[in-house]
Amino acid sequence: MLVTIAPARGKEKTFGPPRPNWLRAPAPAGGNYRELKDLIARLRLHTVCESAACPNVGECWNHRTATFMILGNVCTRRCGFCAVEKGAPLPADYDEPRRVAEAIAAMGLKFAVVTSVDRDDRPDGGAELFALTIRAIREKIPTCGVEVLVPDFQGKAEPVETVMDAAPDIFNHNTETVPRLYRQVRIGARYERSLQVLANAGKLRPSTPTKSGLMLGLGETAVEVLAVMRDLRAQGVAILTLGQYLSPSPRHLPVARYVPPEEFAELGQAGLEMGFAHVQSGPLVRSSYHAADAAQ
Repeated sequence: MLVTIAPARGKEKTFGPPRPNWLRAPAPAGGNYRELKDLIARLRLHTVCESAACPNVGECWNHRTATFMILGNVCTRRCGFCAVEKGAPLPADYDEPRRVAEAIAAMGLKFAVVTSVDRDDRPDGGAELFALTIRAIREKIPTCGVEVLVPDFQGKAEPVETVMDAAPDIFNHNTETVPRLYRQVRIGARYERSLQVLANAGKLRPSTPTKSGLMLGLGETAVEVLAVMRDLRAQGVAILTLGQYLSPSPRHLPVARYVPPEEFAELGQAGLEMGFAHVQSGPLVRSSYHAADAAQ
């Protein structure tokens, strides 16, 4: 079994046999990468690209795209798959929406993705800051599309309404894995709750596409994945992402299996046949990978 640490300082570190060839991503480098890294540091922002050790950070940043992570970089949950720091949450920064909009303007983005850590310490789960960030982006760059990737807000309906009132272009909430694996993968989350979040968003603004994603390679079966895909379609979800789980460190859940590209292709085709408007399915796909393509 392979346990992998995500690339650091341009080098891939592995424990056990090397990754399969289809899982090799370019190391983060290049002028755009360095420029964006400096910009994000100067504006005191966080990106899921860095905090979650995404393997696509080099590709995305060199194409001048990034997923901004608001409400700090410390999560109140301890999911077994996630590289984001866990612990006591940071105070909410109400200037952060302005700085996110400033960064997006400086990057010249036509489409932006905004996510957050889980903030179970806040009554609204952080929904207010999502709404403020959407509105700040709209005010500074009216032509920029905005996707939000939100937590489950502990199943509360009001936070979803707060976010949808700010009119994001895409509402994304990841189911992450199959119901059988929730207790070990998504500690503190519930499968039915995630489905309800997506259903609520769709009912509030039927014209706004909803989106969800799963990680494969945690021990799920193809039958279980197809069942989740059908559940998502039953809630009206239009956009689906499927990608390979990579263990961030030896302290995280190990990879149970590396799913070959042809299986991703088969699942992607099955998703289109189920009625998803757009499916991105591949080993290096992540929930916000090529998000603008899905929006189009």
